[in-house]
Amino acid sequence: MTDPTDRNRLDEEASPYLRQHADNPVHWQPWDDAALDAAREGDKPIFLSVGYSACHWCHVMEDESFQDDDVADLLNEHFVPIKVDREERPDVDSIYMTVCQTVTGRGGWPLSAWLTPDGKPFYVGTYFPKEPSRNMPGFENLLGRIADSWRNDDDRREMENRADQWTAAAKDRLEDVPSAGADAPDDDVLADAAAAIERGADREYGGFGNQGPKFPQEARLHVLLREHAESGRNASRDVVTETLDAMADGGLYDHVGGGFHRYCTDRDWTVPHFEKMLYDNGELPRAFLAGYQVTGDQRYADVVRETIDFLERELRHPAGGLYATLDAQSETADGEHEEGAFYVWTPDGVRDAVAASDACEPGDADLFCERFGVTDSGNFEGDTVLTISASVHDLADEHDVDAEAVRERLERAREAVFAAREERPRPRRDEKVLAGWNGLAVSALAEAAIVLEDEAHAALAGDALAFVREHLWDDAERRLSRRAVPVDDAPEGLDVQGEGYLEDYAFLARGAFDHYQATGAVESLSFALDLADVVVDEFYDADAGSVFFTPASGEALVVRPQEVRDQSTPSSLGVACDVLLSLDHFTTDDRYEAVVETVLERHGSRIEASPVEHPTLALVADRYRRGDAELTLACEDRPAEFRETLAATYLPRRVVAQRPATTDALDAWLDELGLEDTPPIWAGRDARDGPTAYACRSFACSPPADALADAIAFFDD
Repeated sequence: MTDPTDRNRLDEEASPYLRQHADNPVHWQPWDDAALDAAREGDKPIFLSVGYSACHWCHVMEDESFQDDDVADLLNEHFVPIKVDREERPDVDSIYMTVCQTVTGRGGWPLSAWLTPDGKPFYVGTYFPKEPSRNMPGFENLLGRIADSWRNDDDRREMENRADQWTAAAKDRLEDVPSAGADAPDDDVLADAAAAIERGADREYGGFGNQGPKFPQEARLHVLLREHAESGRNASRDVVTETLDAMADGGLYDHVGGGFHRYCTDRDWTVPHFEKMLYDNGELPRAFLAGYQVTGDQRYADVVRETIDFLERELRHPAGGLYATLDAQSETADGEHEEGAFYVWTPDGVRDAVAASDACEPGDADLFCERFGVTDSGNFEGDTVLTISASVHDLADEHDVDAEAVRERLERAREAVFAAREERPRPRRDEKVLAGWNGLAVSALAEAAIVLEDEAHAALAGDALAFVREHLWDDAERRLSRRAVPVDDAPEGLDVQGEGYLEDYAFLARGAFDHYQATGAVESLSFALDLADVVVDEFYDADAGSVFFTPASGEALVVRPQEVRDQSTPSSLGVACDVLLSLDHFTTDDRYEAVVETVLERHGSRIEASPVEHPTLALVADRYRRGDAELTLACEDRPAEFRETLAATYLPRRVVAQRPATTDALDAWLDELGLEDTPPIWAGRDARDGPTAYACRSFACSPPADALADAIAFFDD
């Protein structure tokens, strides 16, 4: 029988990240039965390398080590080298990244882990240089030492003991569920969470923490805005606006083409890590939309529109799905690949771009440079990452022109700079369409359709949702695949693989429900309910009292993880509970609510002890305690007043439940949803002489109203 480890097998994979390593001299294996069996049968340790296509240091380690013949010889002879795309296998990444963070106090990608043949980790780290550097061991030397230790009986026993201990620690952190407390978190959970989040805010530069790197923390912002709405506490609102302003004005935001980079490396949000991720550009617009509703700051709405333009222009599959990432690196004029090359500028580069535009005036380039801080010395390796460095009004005063003229000139210059940038070599795009990340984007697009009153945003959301439903959802099996990758010779031009994880079902269910909220499309509500049923049937463990990240019928790993904490994406456990609360209104039993109640009882102590780590679950606990703001809209098409009121009103815990105007028409919906009885949120709430709105909370309702604003006033009583 041919040994699968005799060659690099990544040429058989569709993942763009794995295919990037298909020509390495390392005999890379995918994470599959053949590779794992080879490790057990050969009694070889596994070297696991986890990364993703847009990861800068992944590329560096490849160039330094994985392309090196001597390193490859060590890996091929003494290990089973396995390469994992973390975006395809977040379960594998979660387990070993947790070990890395627990043992070393830090994490990141590439993740490097050495495992026993049965998958237990005994040595972990992230990026290793080929040669020793900056107190880091050299990768080549490290491989040799680990290989020698594995062959030494005493050393091997120590390694295996360590592997057992580390696996137990990962199990304790990821799989074990606390004993049930007396109750779910109490009515103070929101105020307590907001107070803890405020204490960690950087009141000078915005964001959280007093040093870099700075990451978007969207769920924390939602906690603060909800607390401000509940209590009127201005400090909560101010932390949000300071953070939104810092992100919109700094280098995290792409001022030329829209969209957000992954994070900033410094405290003052100047220099980003330049990769662009769909999940950031799905979650951040929702925070800016909420900020816009609360403050009325038009800049926040503009950021959302520009980000949606970026999604449509640069991450959209022709059939509507949304791709995963854009790389941080791109090719420079001298043929090298450098981080940020596509995005940074010099004064001469701006002048050349503006001079090539017939629409620009003399002086527009200098005005652009002043506005965005473009200087000869730069702020990033001699070039400039664009940031808002001068206000429009200050520029107007300095140049003795009115502010509107400055805006027009800056926009012409931006268009010229954008056109010039389009001629540069582009960052590589990872064209995986991930179910869960598309769900995040669908939620953002749907909310933008409501808040910005733009049906085009709802159409984009519907297209992405339809793509995932058509290509990744198996209606007969009631199961969701993780991802699709464009492949020319695959059926329908797509390679569809991977079982869906909790984040796929939960994020997509929320996206489908949000699309229903924006459009009243009953088919989207039906899809959300289908997904929620799988969450309960496959991911919820009633004995443990929690919802796990992997399905019960899925691959058994050394740990079955939960995702309790918010990380670069929101807690999938938290989002699952959130969407179950939303969809509970559309069922006639309490199955969904019972799951949420049990989860909050089990994890309540964690939420109360560290709400900063668990903001999504804190929001769920608050919602469970206080009840939703139910808005039943009985109409075929929403009148202008309904749309305008929804757009202008920041209403925490909002559930928009559109239904047909008549009982007969509602019966057809119930048939489509497979419901025998009318759920309470629709029951008895027919239209009265035209479109009618009802506002309800905790079993009490407003009188039927023909103006949504009148119905919403019920919540103020």
